[in-house]
Amino acid sequence: MGNIVDTTYTGIYHVTVSIYFYPAEKKLRHSDHGFNNLVSGRDSKADLILPISRNLPLNDGLWFEIQNSTDSEAKEFKIPQNVYRAVLEVYVSFHENDEFWYGNYPNEYIIANNLTGYPGNGPFREVVISLDGEIVGAVWPFTVVFTGGINPLLWRPISGIGSFDLPSYDIEITPFLGNILDGKTHKLVFTVTNALNVWYIDANLHLWLDHRSTSTEGKLLKHESKPLAFALVSNFKGLNGKFSTSARRLISSNGWVKSSHGNITTRFNQHLGYSNLMEMGKDGDLQIVNQTINFTDTVSFRKPSSNTKSFESLKNFKFYMYSDYMDQGNDTSLSVANVTLGFNEKNVKHAGLGFVSNILRNLQNGQGVMVVKNNLVQSGEGSTQQEYTYNGSGLCYFRNISSSNYSILYDKVVKCMQ
Repeated sequence: MGNIVDTTYTGIYHVTVSIYFYPAEKKLRHSDHGFNNLVSGRDSKADLILPISRNLPLNDGLWFEIQNSTDSEAKEFKIPQNVYRAVLEVYVSFHENDEFWYGNYPNEYIIANNLTGYPGNGPFREVVISLDGEIVGAVWPFTVVFTGGINPLLWRPISGIGSFDLPSYDIEITPFLGNILDGKTHKLVFTVTNALNVWYIDANLHLWLDHRSTSTEGKLLKHESKPLAFALVSNFKGLNGKFSTSARRLISSNGWVKSSHGNITTRFNQHLGYSNLMEMGKDGDLQIVNQTINFTDTVSFRKPSSNTKSFESLKNFKFYMYSDYMDQGNDTSLSVANVTLGFNEKNVKHAGLGFVSNILRNLQNGQGVMVVKNNLVQSGEGSTQQEYTYNGSGLCYFRNISSSNYSILYDKVVKCMQ
């Protein structure tokens, strides 16, 4: 069996890195920090950022390491008592036995075929974040494919989406401020459902401070975290078969914070949906994976005498892989791979009767064939096409680029003002 390939390529590369420094932005006036700016979401700058990572001193990285599905990592923290908004920005990176988690076999398939040494636990993963024992959010990560993944010839010179700039995920914990504004130490805990070794996780806690007050107060009004709804349907005989994996999760919280900006009620909702269709053929040498993740976050803010203002983020992650392995004898194999990666996001800001939206679509298609001997690429061909489209905030941007065997075939860029 040989499906997902992570090999060593013997070429030598020269990389030029450009570093740009931008002047510091002017400090926002207090009036810029008020209720009207809350709905701006990511456009509004936090006053303080606390690192949620391993404690110093260290001999290695700051990332937490999640080794398995029962493992957890925790960070104790304390916030100032004049915070009126809090957002946790989460980073995840998966490697080793879970680098290709989206193609991992169900355990029953592994056991039935005595496939010792193959990663299991099926293709579903989620990062769960808890605050003082309450689940406050979840991350269903985008399927980042690193530059040696599946077929390394696909990612030269066009790299996989997110492989050099990992996406981050925001969890609004403002509704819980009433529980943690007491000046005491509190705890954030990270776990990964179905995890295998290894997941790296850390986070930044973004805090907005009330500069006209030394303390704010709040209360959690309602919190609901329904259990994960999960289903696996298997139909296989020997090494050939089909598997359907689906999951859903809903998390909702609601709470108010009283500051010099007034008494503001914040509601945070997460709706997550997952589908993975996997097919195994040719006695396990052929694998087809078709996966979709829908990830919707909604944050709304309301004053007693004002209209509700909200920020909604709708993400859709698509992944398709066709991987065919053919043993050629003499420690040589032929690998054929077709891959589709899609990162789509729509952000909508509602304020009163109006709304503003922006849309991002990022789609890659790749086709690769390579001959591998003793885990080294002997020859092959790889081509990748990518389309990137952004519309919103009075601007639009479009880029269409294609490469084949290390050469750019075409690169079209369109910029416009709306």
